[in-house]
Amino acid sequence: MDIPIDDLTATFDDYAAVVCASLEGCGEDAIVVGHSLGGVVIPLVAARRPVRHLVYLCGYAPEIGRSLAGQLAADPGMVNLVIYPGLQHDASARITWVDFALARAVMYGDCDEATAEAAVERLRPQSTAGYAVPCSLAEFPSVSCTYILCEEDRCLGVEWARRIARERLGADLIELPGSHSPFLSQPRRLADVLLELLE
Repeated sequence: MDIPIDDLTATFDDYAAVVCASLEGCGEDAIVVGHSLGGVVIPLVAARRPVRHLVYLCGYAPEIGRSLAGQLAADPGMVNLVIYPGLQHDASARITWVDFALARAVMYGDCDEATAEAAVERLRPQSTAGYAVPCSLAEFPSVSCTYILCEEDRCLGVEWARRIARERLGADLIELPGSHSPFLSQPRRLADVLLELLE
């Protein structure tokens, strides 16, 4: 899926619409995985179409009735503050990484050098248009979910994630070693976890 993160008008609901379009023909058996900010999107998907299960992978989660910007202001522990000096706004007011060494450290810290370098090179500017829009859910969809937390995640707040997984999402919590992007650093291990969910 090519989520329009650099579109200056796209909101998280627009991201969810792209995901739903890509799932056409999948029936009701889809397991939807949302990594990082994708965690804000996947419950919006489940509110629009039937899915079997949601997986928050090192993911942020929306708060009913509150914007992402509002969440960040009210609960700064959801993000590791070390990332902020590495980010700037470009001419179009999109967030972009300017400190690639920091990006590598916080998001790909347990990846080998070649993998981390390739990942950093693929980073795109991200519009913040959706950050100010309150979450459109009236309630979380009644679908089972799992939260996969990486214990050395330096991007999101690990303690925040543990609390939110339990209190807000009612999710089963799985903790793995490693950093923010396990699909790059330990793909086989992550695949095994996801395949277990299929069973």
